[in-house]
Amino acid sequence: MDEKRYKIVYLTPALYMAGGVERVLTLKANYFAEHFDYDITIILTDGQGKPLFYPLSDKVKVINLDINFEELWTCSFVKKVFIYLKKQRQYKKRVREELMSLRPDITISLLRREINFINDIKDGSRKIGELHVNRANYRNFEAGDANFIKKTFAKFWMRSLVSKLKMLDHFVILTHEDRQAWPELSNVSVIPDPLSFVSTQQSSLTEKRVIAVGRYVYQKGFDLLLQAWALVEKQYPDWQLAVFGDGDRTSYEQQMKDLKIDGSRCHLNGPTTNIQQEYANSSLFVFSSRFEGFGMVLVEAIACGLPVVSFACPCGPKDIVCDGEDGLLVENGNVEALASAMSRVMSDEALRLSMSQAGKQNVLRFSMEQIAERWKAFFQK
Repeated sequence: MDEKRYKIVYLTPALYMAGGVERVLTLKANYFAEHFDYDITIILTDGQGKPLFYPLSDKVKVINLDINFEELWTCSFVKKVFIYLKKQRQYKKRVREELMSLRPDITISLLRREINFINDIKDGSRKIGELHVNRANYRNFEAGDANFIKKTFAKFWMRSLVSKLKMLDHFVILTHEDRQAWPELSNVSVIPDPLSFVSTQQSSLTEKRVIAVGRYVYQKGFDLLLQAWALVEKQYPDWQLAVFGDGDRTSYEQQMKDLKIDGSRCHLNGPTTNIQQEYANSSLFVFSSRFEGFGMVLVEAIACGLPVVSFACPCGPKDIVCDGEDGLLVENGNVEALASAMSRVMSDEALRLSMSQAGKQNVLRFSMEQIAERWKAFFQK
């Protein structure tokens, strides 16, 4: 069969931040352009003049429309509405112009502001939506932030979104678990995110260190992790816990004091530029998220040879971890169960070793090559 050289346009807000969506889009765009010789263009709305955080292949074209939706972050509510409507009109006009000029085979929206009008543009391309969070948390409000008006708005907004998603040629999500959450749609495919690196460093499983990675926010559940650590640290005086991530650590540092956690063995670190090295210097990865879109750090840790203990939160861990084989899944939010599973792996060297071996095999299904082949088959279909 003759391989078609697809012309693909991605629509996303910006690429200057160190986020998961930005990393995955960059990885895929680079691979499709370099290995499949696809013609890839990424259209941005924000971050004009800012350097891209992840390196992009010279073969990938970037068009920044410089709409600057980020201006809305600093406006009062009333002003926000007027500016938003003006910018949205501008965005629709510019996207239509670009698509009519480029005439791509496939246009992929990462489900931001363009989902409101993408189906109306008659440029001849197939329209695909790609979602990187689970449905329940698509318009997530932090704990304590969901008042009646916001909840009502979220309900109305989701109804409107579903009607737009129905009109797409196809809709791609990350997990089979989340597939169940879209019963209204018949145009859904599941393609997980690819592993972001080929693991060059493997854990020897000899360092008595537990590692966790993620932003210091409610979603990541580090408050629950610290509660669990407070239960196990006394039993394992030669083990330590290291957390790496962006964000404000103040409340977690206070929680450590409140729980009387030994500060010499529990380290809340900022982000690291060499996460592989940190995985390799650990012997257990703990995932304490309350909810996820996927959970790429789980895949990364397993690729570096770490057994994992994770909450079975929605959505991701159930699709990634083979329970009892390369890690342990426990009831979401159950701190005692998390502590007990950590204790089980920390105390059993043979178990750590067998889980590490199984994980290195199981994780191959998330390699860039395998995920890219799934996208190629999807585009051909």
